[in-house]
Amino acid sequence: MPALAPQDRPHWQRVLWLAAGGLSLLTGLIGLLLPLLPTVPFVLLAAFCFSKGSERCERWICEHRHFGPMVLNWRAHRAVPLRAKWIATVMMSISSIGALFLVPMPWGVVPGLCCAAVGAWMWTLPHGPRPGAQAVAPGRWPPSA
Repeated sequence: MPALAPQDRPHWQRVLWLAAGGLSLLTGLIGLLLPLLPTVPFVLLAAFCFSKGSERCERWICEHRHFGPMVLNWRAHRAVPLRAKWIATVMMSISSIGALFLVPMPWGVVPGLCCAAVGAWMWTLPHGPRPGAQAVAPGRWPPSA
């Protein structure tokens, strides 16, 4: 079944997708200030939601100076830049160590276990485009076959 373009969806669905995208983007922005809350996954989720709710919002996030490259890199290559991996690893480590001191046991180890799982998955992803890969331009997502 082909994916529906945002304008082909009922109004109430577009509103829900836009609200989910806005909430995801807001959560990602809060993650810039709180080390335990990741930014990139929420920005990627926002881009996905915007692709279902509004071509204009999707184009905005894909062309954004800071968010655009990570969204397009993820869509085209399922890649996370090496610098972002290192920053995420350091921030998750600091947050996990802080949780050990601030959260009573045994709950204090839960953030560390979650961060370790996310970190292990993240480091299995490529750092950038594979040789011969082409970029994905903003537009309907997922692209039609």
